[in-house]
Amino acid sequence: MADKITIEKGSVQETLIIPLYGRKLCAEVFPKLYTDESAARICAQLDYDFSDLDSQAGSTFWRFGALEAAMRQLDMQWEINDYLSTHPNAAVVNMGCGLDQTGRACDNGTCLIYNVDMPDIIAARKELSPVGDRERNIASDLNDSLWMEEVDGSGGAVFFAAGVFHYFTEAQVRVLVNELAARFPGSRLVFDSVGKLGRYLMRSTFKNFGMENYDECLCVEDPAELNAWCPGATVSTRGYMLGYYPMDDPAVTGFHRFLAKICDSVVKMRIVRFDL
Repeated sequence: MADKITIEKGSVQETLIIPLYGRKLCAEVFPKLYTDESAARICAQLDYDFSDLDSQAGSTFWRFGALEAAMRQLDMQWEINDYLSTHPNAAVVNMGCGLDQTGRACDNGTCLIYNVDMPDIIAARKELSPVGDRERNIASDLNDSLWMEEVDGSGGAVFFAAGVFHYFTEAQVRVLVNELAARFPGSRLVFDSVGKLGRYLMRSTFKNFGMENYDECLCVEDPAELNAWCPGATVSTRGYMLGYYPMDDPAVTGFHRFLAKICDSVVKMRIVRFDL
């Protein structure tokens, strides 16, 4: 196992495993809906005990969790590709990137790709997935705006955060939105959010990260409240599970579709877009 990268139990790097495994599982179970060759490749490079995850992979709810992860990535890709259609030389900035390869999945051959995360995550990423042409890793706390100075937004910029802002306070996200608007006028920011029920359902995850005051973390109960965040920005939202794609894959069951509707309407899982 000397040629593999060891992921220790309880480490920060381990938090990257579940979304990575979810993307790998979804590509295997729902291949007509979602493809992600990088997830399987990276999993194969890790010295990590996947047995617990493998034992649950066949369950309906675990597969739905994988479907959630995949739909979020597809939604982000839709928004990025839409922006690149009018800004082909834009910066594509993955905020809180983990081991995600969405930037590469959207590479049009002329855009610039940036991956931003904490130093230990970027260190793991460098080992597992060396940067390509027009790609750069930035080791930084997202709440330290100095990282923005390393992004070339002269051709436009689309920023996205998948599964990241749940762990920020509303105040932190509002500051980030306004800083991006000031530095990158004409850019786009895309992130996912949940309502109050969704935040409550995530309480065990928050506590595992030592976040006992999870009620301070961002949730968006009413999208209309976002209009006051950033003067001059245009805000729109779509359902997370069914707002972009019909989940057209024979492996997606009727129960999966029912759960997807509940997620979008009751849990209020949404994709939020700010045109800055």
